[in-house]
Amino acid sequence: MLAVHVDHSHVHNHIIVNNVNFYSGKTFETEHNQGKIPDRVWSKLRTISDELCRKHGLSIIENPELSKGKSHWEWELDKQNLSWKEQLKRAIDEVIKVSEDFEDFLAKCADFGILVDYNPDHKIDLKFMLAEQKERNPRAKFTRAKTLGYFYESQQIRKRIESYKYQMSHSPKAKIIRTTAERFQQSQGLQNWADRENMKAASKALNEMTASNSTLEELESAAHRAFAEFTVMSTPQFELSDRIHELEKQIPAIEEYRKYKVYYKNYTSLEGKAKTKYKSDFCYELDEYHKAYKKLIELFPDAHIPKLSKMKTELENTRKEYAKMSAERKALKKEADRLSRLAQQKRDSQRTLARYMQNEQAVKRKKNQLE
Repeated sequence: MLAVHVDHSHVHNHIIVNNVNFYSGKTFETEHNQGKIPDRVWSKLRTISDELCRKHGLSIIENPELSKGKSHWEWELDKQNLSWKEQLKRAIDEVIKVSEDFEDFLAKCADFGILVDYNPDHKIDLKFMLAEQKERNPRAKFTRAKTLGYFYESQQIRKRIESYKYQMSHSPKAKIIRTTAERFQQSQGLQNWADRENMKAASKALNEMTASNSTLEELESAAHRAFAEFTVMSTPQFELSDRIHELEKQIPAIEEYRKYKVYYKNYTSLEGKAKTKYKSDFCYELDEYHKAYKKLIELFPDAHIPKLSKMKTELENTRKEYAKMSAERKALKKEADRLSRLAQQKRDSQRTLARYMQNEQAVKRKKNQLE
């Protein structure tokens, strides 16, 4: 059953499958879902759905591997903030915010009630568990980082730590003048000046805090997502760059080979003195042919040489795709910078207001003591 759902601002599909075959008694997974996840049959349903969406100009999830689906039970618990996985993810998020690097992250997990099992030599290198969960159930097992989602894998945690450090790299500019010092108490003029400056800073901070409808947490989260997308795109961009360099080596090598191949073909078609004379007359060209042939074998060890026209078309398309991706990454970096500045501005404004209130309270306490 395919249900088109319009209960939200985005139109989306629910694909519902009866899991048990009435005739064989086998489950869908047993009969079809064998092999790697991207190759399994149920993933073809998504492919068909995506093709239909593209045909009719509807958006699709471009990178489904970056997110992990939830069971209805987990979804219900998440809504109530009861899911232990959700608690674990939030705890990990908090550790990331205070970590200097990945090693520091591993060391600080215990302070946030997280048990960690990290072994870089294993394919499944990172696992987590809440200490509270272990206390309640001694037989509880660690959860693979991949199970929590793409952004909780070891490499992504490293990138997220750098991303958060990047967001926090700007130092606050606004300053509140501390008016509890003796010189302010002895000079009313100086006191009035400091009060005006502090009120200006507090007023500006209040305006900046209310200028955006987004909260600090929302801005930080949006900045992190933009920076994470920028970082994630680096791998496919590097792959495109490598392919461009590969094609730029292969194409001239094929052209060079074809240029001198005719000389070798003519040479092998001759016999006796004619062959010897041809070799003497075209020794340079024959030598270049052998060099070109040797290089071609190095570039194509399987001896399968694609058509030159196809390779040139691929090179042109790859360059275009690389340029497009570069522009997208540049835009994401720009957006991450903008959101980070907004988040830092709101963070600074909150600190400024907090300092202003602290100073006002300190002044009142001092006046009460003097009276």
